[in-house]
Amino acid sequence: MDLNTITEVVRRPSDPPGTQWREGDAWLAGGTWLFSDEQPDLRRLIDLTALRWEPLVPSDAGLEIGATCTIRDLYAFAPPKDWTAAALFATSCEAFLSSFKVWNAATVGGNICMSLPAGPMITLAVALEARYGLEATDGSARTVDALDFVTGNHRNVLAPGEILRRIDIPARALHKRTAHRRFSLTHLGRSTVFLIGTQTPGTHDLLLTVTAGTTRPVRLAFDSMPDARTLQQSIDVIPADAWFADPNGTPGHRRHLTQHFAEEIRRELMAGGPE
Repeated sequence: MDLNTITEVVRRPSDPPGTQWREGDAWLAGGTWLFSDEQPDLRRLIDLTALRWEPLVPSDAGLEIGATCTIRDLYAFAPPKDWTAAALFATSCEAFLSSFKVWNAATVGGNICMSLPAGPMITLAVALEARYGLEATDGSARTVDALDFVTGNHRNVLAPGEILRRIDIPARALHKRTAHRRFSLTHLGRSTVFLIGTQTPGTHDLLLTVTAGTTRPVRLAFDSMPDARTLQQSIDVIPADAWFADPNGTPGHRRHLTQHFAEEIRRELMAGGPE
């Protein structure tokens, strides 16, 4: 879509780019959402892709994902063999309601900053206990736990002009065992619920991440594998107003699916857990 209110595009921003921010600006990365709808309040775009941030930087500490890393690049990434949880990269990429053409442009950071309930990069980041590096317009930086970043449907903690610079996934999370369940009304449709369970090797713990069915990510943590009743009770205490409603499912439907799939994840991890 043509954005007929835009009068300027900054092709070569400074790094960090926040000092150039002014009212009426928008950060441009993949632009797959930005150009999909009218943006009447915008006057200028600042092109972040020109900064050429490293998309994927593996190290002993884990994986740093640049905010402008494309979905295509994340999907194609070949992780170290002992990063068992990295199988979730492809799973989460495939949860997009988009074609391969969109994958070539859409970015990891863009999906996170959209902060929609069904954002699969949000699911991935929260499940793998990521932290986000944010940069403010005055050049200052802060880090935020992925769990705390999204606060509601299309809402997050970013201040005006603040930018998501990178996503840091710790190595300890990448070595975990995982199980996931996702439901959508159609084969390639938007997620109605998307759950990921992780377990530390050599333990019986459980970290269950609930997304898509809720307006913000929910994390349920257990030091030891809960029984079915305890797990269901933990889901029951999720606030009623946290469940999402749209044409893909009512809050009651999403809660029911979450309870059903959470139990499947519990059984899967328990069956393959340590002796």
